[in-house]
This record gives sequence, C-alpha cells and structure tokens, in this order.
Amino acid sequence: MVDETSLDDHLAGLAAEGRRFAVPLAAEQIRVRGDRRRRRKRAARMSGGVLLAAAVAVGGLSLARPGPESAPTAVKPTPSRSAPQFVPPTPSPGDEYASELGYVYNAMVVEDAVQVTVEQLRTERGTAVPTGVVHQVTLSPQTPVEVEQVAGGKAGDVPLGELVDRLRDGPRWVFAVDYDGEGRIQSLREASWLTVSERQQKP
Repeated sequence: MVDETSLDDHLAGLAAEGRRFAVPLAAEQIRVRGDRRRRRKRAARMSGGVLLAAAVAVGGLSLARPGPESAPTAVKPTPSRSAPQFVPPTPSPGDEYASELGYVYNAMVVEDAVQVTVEQLRTERGTAVPTGVVHQVTLSPQTPVEVEQVAGGKAGDVPLGELVDRLRDGPRWVFAVDYDGEGRIQSLREASWLTVSERQQKP
C-alpha cells in the first residue's frame, strides 16, 4: 500500500514536472512561429515596395522620354502613306461601263490633251461625301461630257476641251466618270441629281 502511494506520488510529480516544462516550450514555439510570420510579412511588404518603386521609376522614365513614334507638334500635316490608292472600277458582267463618282477640277491643257483631277466621292442619302481618294487623269479633248449646270442649265453633250475654263477651279462640279473594261475613261456625265454641300464647293 505504501509502495502504491509512493508510486502514485512519483508519477504525479513527473506529470507536474512535464507540464511545467511543456507549457513554456509550447508558448516558445508559438512565439517563434509568430515572429516568423511577422518577418515574412515585413519582407514581403519591403520587396513589394521596392518593386513598385522600381516600376514607377521605369514607367516615369519611359513616359518622360519621348518615343520614336511620338507625333511632332506644330508641324505642317502631310498626306498619310496609308491613304487608299485609286483602283479603276470594273464593269459588272453584262455592263459596258463602270462609273466612278467624283469632283472634276484643276483642268488644264497639256500638249494635245486635257489633264484633270478627280476627287472620288460616295453618296450618302443623296449627298456627295469624299472618300479620300484623289487622282489625276489625262484625256483626249474630244472626250464626250454630258452637262447641264456646267453649261448654264442647258443639257447637252460637249467635248471636254470646251470645258477647261469651267473645270479649272474646284472642287465644285460632280461627274460620273465612265470606265471601260480596260480601265480607260470613255465619257463624263454631270451628276446633277446629287446635292453638293455648299461648304464643299469652291466658287
């Protein structure tokens, strides 16, 4: 009986001793893990701040340094290289001609021919709108031109050579330019059915 009591006391003493050492050990591990977490967070914040500062610095330098493609200021505009190029219209199957609508102006006599500028147009609700395509053509003075307003309201056909003075300035007069299957201009027809905005006309 005495031995059992002594054994119980001894075991109880061992358990108490174990708890006394175990509690501080567990608390120390918790403190160490907490310190590690705080150091990791601090390191992450510091590295993130450094990366952000570097990104801002690089971005600021890239913004401050003008790129090679930045548009110059106060420079006279030049024609765009990507402007659409003129392609002669092609007649549809069964049609003799295909027509291009455009202002015809800058007429001048060049040796035995007449040179004119054609500014291509499209129609929107019966109104002429420029497409951005401008080209020059050289025609025979005998090219037939169907006119009305250009001839003072009198409808008829006249050779192009007789209209050089009327078509010298522009843009003003709108014509349908008729092309054959070879891309050659066969005639011009005044597009008197179109409404031309006054701001697009040059007296």
